Amino acid sequence: MAISKFGKNMKRPYGFCVKMTAVALLGLCFIFIWSTFSSSSSSLTYQRDSFGDIAEPAVANYKLSSKIHPKKSKHDDKEKVKSVWGDKDKKKEQRVVPPVITHHKEKDRKKVVEVIKPKEQDSGASNSTIEVEKSEEENSEKESDGEDEIDDNEGVDVEGENNGETGGEVGVEGQENGENIEDIENAESKKIGKVKKKLGPVFESNVQYTWKMCNVRSKYNYLPCTDVESSTGKLQIYRHHERSCPRTPPMCLVPLPPGGYDTPVPWPDSKLKVSYGNVEHPKLASFIKTQNWLMLSGEYLTFPSNQSEWKGGVLHYLDFIEEMVPDIEWGKNIRIVLDLGCMDSSFGATLLDKEVLALSLGLKDDLTDLAQIALERGFPAVVSHFGTRRLPFPSGVFDAIHCGECSVPWHSNGGRLLLEINRILRPGGYFILSKKHDNIEDEAKMLDLTASICFNILAHKTDETSDLGVKVYQKPDNNAIYELRRKKHPPLCTENEKPDAAWYVPMKTCLHTIPASIEQRGTEWPEEWPKRLETFPEWLGNTGKLAADTAHWKAVVEKSYLVGMGINWSNVRNIMDMKAIYGGFAAALAQKNVWVMNVVPVNAPDTLPVIYERGLLGVYQDWCESFGSYPRSYDLLHADHLFSRLKNRCKQPVGIVVEMDRLLRPGGWVIIRDKSEILEPLEAILRSLHWEMVMTFTQDKEGIICAQKTTWRPS
Repeated sequence: MAISKFGKNMKRPYGFCVKMTAVALLGLCFIFIWSTFSSSSSSLTYQRDSFGDIAEPAVANYKLSSKIHPKKSKHDDKEKVKSVWGDKDKKKEQRVVPPVITHHKEKDRKKVVEVIKPKEQDSGASNSTIEVEKSEEENSEKESDGEDEIDDNEGVDVEGENNGETGGEVGVEGQENGENIEDIENAESKKIGKVKKKLGPVFESNVQYTWKMCNVRSKYNYLPCTDVESSTGKLQIYRHHERSCPRTPPMCLVPLPPGGYDTPVPWPDSKLKVSYGNVEHPKLASFIKTQNWLMLSGEYLTFPSNQSEWKGGVLHYLDFIEEMVPDIEWGKNIRIVLDLGCMDSSFGATLLDKEVLALSLGLKDDLTDLAQIALERGFPAVVSHFGTRRLPFPSGVFDAIHCGECSVPWHSNGGRLLLEINRILRPGGYFILSKKHDNIEDEAKMLDLTASICFNILAHKTDETSDLGVKVYQKPDNNAIYELRRKKHPPLCTENEKPDAAWYVPMKTCLHTIPASIEQRGTEWPEEWPKRLETFPEWLGNTGKLAADTAHWKAVVEKSYLVGMGINWSNVRNIMDMKAIYGGFAAALAQKNVWVMNVVPVNAPDTLPVIYERGLLGVYQDWCESFGSYPRSYDLLHADHLFSRLKNRCKQPVGIVVEMDRLLRPGGWVIIRDKSEILEPLEAILRSLHWEMVMTFTQDKEGIICAQKTTWRPS
C-alpha cells in the first residue's frame, strides 16, 4: 500500500521533491553501510604497536595501593654512585613492606616516562674504566633479537635457543620439556600468516614494589622448592620427597638468622671455622654433640684439622683409595667429583688441596643442613632430591662419584638409583663406596646389580685404621661388554631416551649406551688438569666460539671486574654465573681463590657438558623457579643477559630478583649485564630492596649494574 501510494505521489506536480528526498535518503544509507563495513574490516588487520595502555592485572595475593610511603634508609646518605638514569630513583625511595604493585593511571604515566627518561651521557662518562664489551656470542644474540621485534614465521632465535647452534653433540636442544612458549606462539601465528610482534618489557616501569618477610615454617633457612609449607594443620613431614615448587614464585624476603648475620669468615680461614649464628639450625646443636669433626667454640663452629668423619683423617682415607687403585690420581686424572650425602665437608676441603673440585650433594632428608655448612665454609654444594627424578646434571660428566658411610638402598626399585649414577658417571669413571658393616643379603643384591650393569670392581679392601670397607667400581668405556651379558636386564635404553635430559625427567631403569665414534662426547678421557681448562674437545666441532668466549671473558674480568667495579675480592669465595655458556667467566677466575657454580638455563642451548669437560662445575636450572640451595649461599652473582632472554617466559620476572636476594649473602655483590631498557627499571627494583648501587654504566644501548646487598629487612 505504501509503495503504490508513493508511486502516485511521484506523478503529481510536486513529485520531483519526493524524488530528491528519496535519493538523499538512499545516499545516506549507502554512506552509513560503507563506513560500518570499512571500520570492521580495518580492525582485522590492525596491530597494536604498544601495550602500554593496557593495565596489567593485579597478581594474586597482592593488594593495590595508590600511595608510596617513602622511608630514607641510612645507606641512602652514603650513595656511592649516581645512577646513569638520573636521580629519579632517589626521589622514589620507599618503605618496603608487603609486596604491593601500584599501577599508575594513564594521566600519570607520562610523568613517569619523563622522570625516568635516560639522560645523555656527558663527556665524563668516556673516562670510565668500565667498558661494556661484547663477545661474539652476545653480538649474535643482539642481531637475532632485532630490537625485540620477531618474525613469528621464522621463530624466536634467542642465543640459538633450542636450535642447536653450538655444534657437535652439544646444544642440540635445551632441557625444557614439552613445547617452548615461542614454539606455541609460532604455530598459532602461522595459522593467520606472517605477523610482526613486539614483545613487552621484562619489568614494567610503572610499577612500585614494597616488600614483606616470608612467613614460613623454615624461617631463615627457607628452600621454596624443598620445604613443605602449609598454612593449615600441623604437618608431620618437613620436606618434600621430590622437588616441588610453589605455583607462583615467592615474592617475600627471607629473614636473617635470629641473632643477625655476621660477616662470613674470609677464605682460607673459613676452612677451619665459621660463624655459628650464620648456620644455626634447631637440630644442628644435638648433631654436634655426636660428632668429633666439628665442635662449638664460643660464637664459632670449628673444624679441627686432625679430626674427620674417617678415623685416621680424611687425608689418610684419600691416600688409601689411591693406593687401592693407582690410576686414581687426585688432581690429575680425577678433577670433578660428586660427593653424595655431604657429611664431613673436610672430604671436599682436602680434595681441594689436591686441585680436585668436589661438589657435595645435600640430600633432601638431611635435616641438619650440612650442605649449608659446606657452603659457609666455602665449598661447592647443592641441595637435590635423589629418589625418582634425574639429578640436574648431564650424562657422563663426573670423573668419580663418592658415597662415604653410604646407606643408600641401591638395589631397590629396579636399581634405578645406581642406574642414575651410571648415567652421570663418565665412561671409565670411578664409583667409590665406603661402609663399616655390610649386610650379607644387601651385599649379595648389590653384587648382582653391579654385575648386571657391567661395573667392574677394581678393589675391595678394609682399612684397618678407619675400619671402613672400601669398594672401587669402574664404569665400562665401551659397549662390547653389554652384549656379553647373559641376562639383558636392565635393558639398553632406546634411542629416544635422551641421556642428557635431566630437568623433571623420571629416572629410567635402562642402560644408556656408551659413545662410540670420535665425534661423540665421552669417547676420550679429558686432559690432565690444568691443561684440561684450555683444551677444546674435538667433539665440539666448531671450537672457534669457545675460544672467543674464553678470550672475551678473560679480558672483561681482568680489565673491568677485578679493578673497576669496587668489589672487595678478598671477601668473595662462592660465585654463581646465572647464565653460563661455555664457562668462560669461571675459567677467567680459575687462578683466584674462588669457585664458580655455572648455571645453564633449561631453555638455553645445552652447553653444560662443555663446562664439565673443561674441569668446571655446573647445574641445570629453570629461573622461573627457585634454585636448590640455602639462603645466603653466595658472595657474588653474575647475570649476563639473563633477563632479556626471559621475555614472555616467566610469569613474574621480578621473582628472579627476589631469588637473587635469597641466594646472596648480606654484603654480597651482583654484576648484571643487559640491555639498558631492562637495567633501568631493574635498578629501581634493587633500590626498593635497599641495595647499594655501586656502579651503573651504559654504552650503545647495553649496560651494566654492580650492586651490593645490605642487611636491611622489612620490619
